[in-house]
Amino acid sequence: MHSDKNSLADRFGPDASDLEVHRGAPPVHHQLAGRGSVRRFRPETIPDETLRRLCALALCAPTKSDLQQRDILIIDAPAFRAEIAALVTTGPLGQKWIESVPNLLIFCGNNRRQRQVHALRGRLFANDHLDAFFNAAVDAAIALSAFVIAAEAEGLGTCPISAVRNQPDALSKLLKLPSHVFPVAGLAVGYPAESTKQSMRLPLSVTVHHNAYGEERLESAIEAYDRHREAAQPYRTQRYVEEFGSAKTYGWSEDKARQYARPERQDFGAYIRRSGFKLD
Repeated sequence: MHSDKNSLADRFGPDASDLEVHRGAPPVHHQLAGRGSVRRFRPETIPDETLRRLCALALCAPTKSDLQQRDILIIDAPAFRAEIAALVTTGPLGQKWIESVPNLLIFCGNNRRQRQVHALRGRLFANDHLDAFFNAAVDAAIALSAFVIAAEAEGLGTCPISAVRNQPDALSKLLKLPSHVFPVAGLAVGYPAESTKQSMRLPLSVTVHHNAYGEERLESAIEAYDRHREAAQPYRTQRYVEEFGSAKTYGWSEDKARQYARPERQDFGAYIRRSGFKLD
């Protein structure tokens, strides 16, 4: 855990220099200021009671209108976990590190239960449009974030996994997900085998707004962030050099522009529609 009182300034840059996390601040403030994802874990699995308690804590998090449209799948059978890992470690978006994850959870949006409640009570489901999908997806994301905070407070390491959406039909078949239940993200969780790696964040002047959205001086702010981050946390490799060449200076904006210059998960919208959602 990063205990430096200026850790927010370390992460966000000079415009956060007044936002000290004082020694007497709540522990969760220090935890969030110093947190980072973990991708290498010790091999031992987490006790089931611990995972279930963390799930319960995660599901205490806010939920839209008390609808509770999120479920958590604990993947604790090693052979089954290996089947799921095979889906998310192969292909152009695969991530090989997931093969050795000892504990895997999958957070799902669930709008099915709400529809079942309507059938049970004989009420029309009158909101069969984009908001039904959006609310369930956000509910699952809120629960995932709460799980991360609770797990890391216990000394565990975590890393969200968007790659569970690489092959959503195959994954849904493995998990036996019915209509209107869909994967939002996976979560690797375990005992860290490495120290956490903090990622520097865009300056607050770019991402925090007062009263109305603004993007004045965005280009100069991103250029300054690129320079600051490249000096402190340089990328070890460049993406897609065979396509874009090797850049003399390679900052965050170049990395992210290259990443999304190639299509990713183009079939996910069609999968969501096949799951029964109307997205108009």
